[in-house]
Amino acid sequence: MITRKKISIIPVAYKDEGNIKELYRRVTKVMRKITPNYEIIYVNDASPDKSQDILEKLAKKDKRLTVITHSRNFGVQSAFTTGMHQAIGEAVVLMDGDLQDPPELIYEFVKKWLAGYDVVCGARVKREKSMGKFWEFGYKVFYTFFNNISYVRAPAYAGEFSLMDRKVVDLVNALPEKDRFIRGLRAWAGFRQIGIPYVRPERFSGAGTATSSAHRKLYWVKKAVFSFSYAPIEWVFYTSILSVLVTLFAAVVYLILYVFVPTAPRSFLSSLLPPLFIGSIQLVALSIVCEYLQRIFEEVKNRPYAIIKKIINNHKSLK
Repeated sequence: MITRKKISIIPVAYKDEGNIKELYRRVTKVMRKITPNYEIIYVNDASPDKSQDILEKLAKKDKRLTVITHSRNFGVQSAFTTGMHQAIGEAVVLMDGDLQDPPELIYEFVKKWLAGYDVVCGARVKREKSMGKFWEFGYKVFYTFFNNISYVRAPAYAGEFSLMDRKVVDLVNALPEKDRFIRGLRAWAGFRQIGIPYVRPERFSGAGTATSSAHRKLYWVKKAVFSFSYAPIEWVFYTSILSVLVTLFAAVVYLILYVFVPTAPRSFLSSLLPPLFIGSIQLVALSIVCEYLQRIFEEVKNRPYAIIKKIINNHKSLK
């Protein structure tokens, strides 16, 4: 044992029926080495498989295990938020339910936390199964790009796998926004943060199965950029100025050619290109503005981030 402080572990289950028992076994094993006071809050985000049955059987045997079931699939960010609101630990650990976040790393998280860090993140510096040079390069470019344009600074290659001190959890829980990106909110909160590098393994069950398409990756990129950066709006302004200057320059050049070079192009194509150029810039600018409007629209509706259908072993009610 390295502490007696209470720690909450929050995994999320979605299509993870083959991972639950192994994750529970490994988390329990490592937590017994860390503290006698811990709880596991498993959030079932309306998984369509047998995850609920497996979790309920485990919860009957172990009262430290809380099982929360959503009324439908609300997404992993909402599931983590549900778990964070339920957690009563002095520190809270978030992790995926597919064992790509190795539970054994929690021991190192806690050591850093006890040393004075308020947020300890797992930094996915390498993946056990190569994704190909294209995607590996893409991840590096994204993290560099995001940290350069965002108004918050986050440890490089950090995902949701992390430990947060209670004061950070309370602060993030108190934020009113519904369109959540927890790794960004965690970085926005500040405090003393550090990343611990690790090799991200394959999924324990269904290894090699693609769980994140190119479209889904683009979704997360947009979520990160438009939630924590004003740069796209600034780009619209600067691009507009540039397009005006280019158009004025083109008009002057065309006028000079028209007057002094009788053989200069006067065809349909020469008159068509400028409107196409300006129109394409307008469409890009409009799409950027719409991304921000979409997020405003979601916040204005003020719907709950998730709906809880069922809770088993509700530790919060006993506090």
